[in-house]
Amino acid sequence: MTSDKIDLAAMADMLAESPDYRVLRRLVPRTEFAPYEGLATKTGILLDVETTGLNTAQDEIIELAMVKFDYLPDDSIARITDVFSSFNEPPNPIPAEITELTGITDEMVLGHRIDPDAVSAFASDAVIIVAHNALFDRKFAERYWPLFERKSWACSATEIEWRRHGFDGSRLGYLLAGIGLFHQAHRAIDDCRALIEVLAADVPSQNRSAFAILLERARRKTVRIWAEQSPFDLKDTLKKRGYRWSDGADGRLRSWYIDVDEAHQPAEIEFLRTTIYLQDVDPRIQTMSAMNRFSNRV
Repeated sequence: MTSDKIDLAAMADMLAESPDYRVLRRLVPRTEFAPYEGLATKTGILLDVETTGLNTAQDEIIELAMVKFDYLPDDSIARITDVFSSFNEPPNPIPAEITELTGITDEMVLGHRIDPDAVSAFASDAVIIVAHNALFDRKFAERYWPLFERKSWACSATEIEWRRHGFDGSRLGYLLAGIGLFHQAHRAIDDCRALIEVLAADVPSQNRSAFAILLERARRKTVRIWAEQSPFDLKDTLKKRGYRWSDGADGRLRSWYIDVDEAHQPAEIEFLRTTIYLQDVDPRIQTMSAMNRFSNRV
């Protein structure tokens, strides 16, 4: 069997050398990514939740997974230091479509509770929380565990321009394929282990890790500009510009809005004045950082 594996590995290496083939290797989880002896490190956490639905104010968490890791002064990932994984039984049966999507059944979560003290102890020393859909995960996490309101967050799905860096998209499967890997596990903790492989990998032409690119973006201040009461017939113009619609269901304004870097604020206000409102207006503006971005508190 050992010789068969060696032969398969040699065949894979041979195919990988040809531009006519792309070889994907099964992800084998590891704990160390870069030398760290004698270097100062900071602590980060990858977080993923599975829930009974998409309503961040009413649906329930049924699984929480976290991977704790150290990262170096150059923002490269050094090693995984701990993992956390727990089910949580919701007050009502898990919807069938959620079980089909996640593989989590009522029997699996029966009698399980996520210990809030254990969550706080695990995450207390984290400098940054990373989620692959922070707009979703952060709102659930803050609702259950207020500790996460006091943490900086980054979104690995939206705060890296994956397509510009040569990937087919931001879905985890696309990102893994982009670094030559695949995985078939669907538990939240498995997705966290897959994501850390992606973030630890160097991005082609950038000479630095995806995690370093993510932190650079997360550290910037951004502003959210609201186009309140904008003319209905200009909605396509706003959408083409990058504005998104908030229906007000989550407590935010019912309006179009856009998030831009602070440096782009004057240009965006000028666009609203000259293209949308055709008059001198001062739109509602909210300043955001990693401390409140993706939170219901914005």
